[in-house]
Amino acid sequence: MSSDEDGLGSDPFHPLGDAAEEDFRAMLEDTEYDADLGMAMAEDAMRVTKGELSEAEFHGKYHEDVLEEFGEDRRPTKEAYENAREEAKGTLSGMLERFGGDGEDSRRETMKKMGAGAAAVGFGAWASTDDGGEPLAAQDDDEEAGAPGADEEEGTQWGMTLDLETCDGCLSCVVACNQEHNWNEGANWMYIIAYEDGIVESPDADDFEGTRDFNYLIRPCQHCTDAPCEKVCPTTARHTRDEGGLVLTDYDVCIGCRYCQVACPYGVNYFQWGEPETDAPSDELDEDMMYDQRDRWVSGRGPRGVMEKCVFDPPRQDGQMGEEMVGTTACEDACPPGAIQFGDMNDPESDPQQYADNVALARAIEHDPDEEELQDAIAILEGEEEPADEDDDDGLTEEEAERLLQGEYGTADSTFRLLEEYNTQPNVLYIGNEPGPDAEQVPGPVAYDDVGQVDNRKDVLDEGTVGDTDLSL
Repeated sequence: MSSDEDGLGSDPFHPLGDAAEEDFRAMLEDTEYDADLGMAMAEDAMRVTKGELSEAEFHGKYHEDVLEEFGEDRRPTKEAYENAREEAKGTLSGMLERFGGDGEDSRRETMKKMGAGAAAVGFGAWASTDDGGEPLAAQDDDEEAGAPGADEEEGTQWGMTLDLETCDGCLSCVVACNQEHNWNEGANWMYIIAYEDGIVESPDADDFEGTRDFNYLIRPCQHCTDAPCEKVCPTTARHTRDEGGLVLTDYDVCIGCRYCQVACPYGVNYFQWGEPETDAPSDELDEDMMYDQRDRWVSGRGPRGVMEKCVFDPPRQDGQMGEEMVGTTACEDACPPGAIQFGDMNDPESDPQQYADNVALARAIEHDPDEEELQDAIAILEGEEEPADEDDDDGLTEEEAERLLQGEYGTADSTFRLLEEYNTQPNVLYIGNEPGPDAEQVPGPVAYDDVGQVDNRKDVLDEGTVGDTDLSL
């Protein structure tokens, strides 16, 4: 399949732009799989999330090409999509349960090693394309997936509220994620990016008064409710799990075609070049950290030749690490300022939704102030103490308590979700500045090298795996 035959235009379809598309194409062309097909499917997968192409049309458009290229097409059929829509059960995993394609075949042993490094690029394109419009606050739209106040009958939807204004760039979350999942150098499932974009500035890395003088973007996988990465997967290795809405990769089924890497707007996917570096062979790894409650290998660092990304810790959410760990992640546990709040985005009482509902109160609770008046304000707003009457000179009224905490800890003047215009329904809500279209990464207050991590996957690949590929992060 050629891009000309498929009618692809000259304008970039990917939010990361022309340079990213060139890198993606070069990456695919160094694999054994059809680069034109991967690029075309990625473009149309994003058209599906935008509502420009139906799921059934998307499947039918590429069915023959996928069969020819991969010898199978395990994506749900046109009939599966139509029936699923009628039954109002739209997750991919739900359709697979009823229409076959459960993804239990073992990973192909003949999969070849593929060339070119990871092609994540600059993040300025993640900024909203709205012309001067205010970012949509999730709490203003109860119908949005993961919005505060959403109907609890929708089931659990794991997600995050990330407070960029309290993040201090310490990289503790990156280290903790690596310790729990053992991903290889530079393939950062969690990423902290210090940036400036011409509107907001960050200080020089060696000349600043405080770590919060920097502007940060925290980048995990967004675990989209309508994930374009899973739409392009020919084997259904990439799928959305019914339990908790986690977007996962079945390592036993993934063939490493890397189509999902192109179709992801956020640059969170990495190809696994080697086997896990552990003291034991892979078949002796801790199975509780590998397999979820369905006995599918979706967690931890995968074997050579598969695609990986942030997984929101299925062993924790499934209770395999103890019931007390359900509703937690390694990155959240490790975050000193409490900038990461993980939980059920469909539950208004969950940590991320409570944090978004009253940011000043949530920040105060995380800070745990010593001042008695601030403690009293927290107790009043949490309902642990009765507020004073308006005519009472002693104590704080509820309004006074709220104003006091807002004056000390600020408010959520800006909330956003990355690339809302792509309608992938990401389950990560951000509080703070949204990077502008000219955003560029700058050195942060803590260097990745200082905590034993790597900031650039390409450097690792250049030095140890494939030589200089001229791709860039």
